[in-house]
Amino acid sequence: MIKMVFCVKRKPSISETDFYNYWLDMHGPLVSSKVEDLGIKRYVQSHTKRADLGNTASSGRGMKQAVFDGLAEIWWDSFEHLETVLATEPGQIAGAILAEDEARFIDMEASTIFFTEEHEVVAPD
Repeated sequence: MIKMVFCVKRKPSISETDFYNYWLDMHGPLVSSKVEDLGIKRYVQSHTKRADLGNTASSGRGMKQAVFDGLAEIWWDSFEHLETVLATEPGQIAGAILAEDEARFIDMEASTIFFTEEHEVVAPD
């Protein structure tokens, strides 16, 4: 499995409450409706809580305090699978629809995306 991690910063013109409500209640169902077209295996939103605690942990390690409002994680079977679905017409249309919606509430210049392969180090019993 591979995962896309989307570190999200809200547009400054949108309140925190409106941002989280839109992301969860409007964008979330939109992503769910595109699962088949995009071959998505799992989608999770993580909404930032206690930014003050995150800032303290970051500054204690000498990190800059670029706080994200949350992150989205999307899983696929493999990079090959992702590339295959993105090459299809339904995949391209679905990707464009999601990107258009994201531009409504996400500050794209302050956000970032990267891809990972997980290595579980501590597992639940």
